Amino acid sequence: MTIITPFRKVLFTIIWIIFFHFMVLADAQEVTVFKRGMSGYPNMRIPALVQTPSGALLAFAEGRVGGDSGDIDTVIRRSEDEGKTWSDLEVVWGDGENTCGNPAPVVDEQTGVIWLFMTWNFGPDHESKIMTGESRYPRKVFVSQSKDDGYTWSCPKDLSETLRRPEWRWYATGPCNGIQLKSGPHAGRLIIPANHSDKATPRRNSKTYRSHIIYSDDHGATWQLGAIHEPFTNESSVVELADGSVMDFMRSYHNTGLRSVAVSSDGGESFGLTRFPCELLTPVCQASAIRWRWPDSGQSIIAFTSPKGGRREQLTLWLSEDEGQTWPIERTLYEGPAAYSCLTRISDHQLGVLYEKDNYEEIVFRVISN
Repeated sequence: MTIITPFRKVLFTIIWIIFFHFMVLADAQEVTVFKRGMSGYPNMRIPALVQTPSGALLAFAEGRVGGDSGDIDTVIRRSEDEGKTWSDLEVVWGDGENTCGNPAPVVDEQTGVIWLFMTWNFGPDHESKIMTGESRYPRKVFVSQSKDDGYTWSCPKDLSETLRRPEWRWYATGPCNGIQLKSGPHAGRLIIPANHSDKATPRRNSKTYRSHIIYSDDHGATWQLGAIHEPFTNESSVVELADGSVMDFMRSYHNTGLRSVAVSSDGGESFGLTRFPCELLTPVCQASAIRWRWPDSGQSIIAFTSPKGGRREQLTLWLSEDEGQTWPIERTLYEGPAAYSCLTRISDHQLGVLYEKDNYEEIVFRVISN
């Protein structure tokens, strides 16, 4: 076993910070994957990104006729050259003028099946109507699967009876990728981060938002409702820690200006106390986290992307080398307006990030290498 002394660790971190500065500058080339007006959709939002068992990249988004409600389709593009070029846009799921969105994919590395969680609501029902109980239906959760590396997808299956409680109103999966646990007593478990509003209120109220976990221990044959977080949290992203625990990074309404983070030691069935890492200064916005390297590779790295500060701008990449306890390494990826993002691990030396930029004009992809 290699022992790293405190001095060597500090020295290595300083060298890594210097190298990271130039690494990001060298990988600034971006490719537009989705753009307003593409394939007749006036708006494109809500990116999700995953690498398939063959090494291809699948980029998902919402193709929107209007804004956050109404006619919304889940769409996809595929890249087989590490994001340099992308296939034509295709629709994974559409339902007339209704809303089909919030893509959250996860790959079962043992079976090769790609699971894609999404949510549905009646098109005319806005989020505020759903939360106040004035909508025709509450929001529902569905899952589709691909057994051919993401080329075709099954008809989405409604799992609302199992994965939502009767009093819940709003519901959203992801939006981002899920994970499969690699170690510990729950190795093989598939985990999808999700969120909901826990009761109807006279008006839309952020106090009712709660993050929660969806998981499967039988390769997607059945899915269960896992941990439910405290109020003031929603859109989240999960990472496996070295000991098999699960760290959840949540959009926060605590008025701290920081990301909400909690750890589960039982595979996402319950979570400990929420903390607010002082380095992760983020607005109320979706963000993405991913395990880049494992300790047995010689260097543990968890990566996190989000706008920085109080506004949706300055998309920033943070790195942690101590299992998410501190985040001393950061680099701005884009100075201008930026919002939702999704990371995927391409290899030990490459990350891919898909993110919204320039006031939702486009969703772009870039590779970060070292």
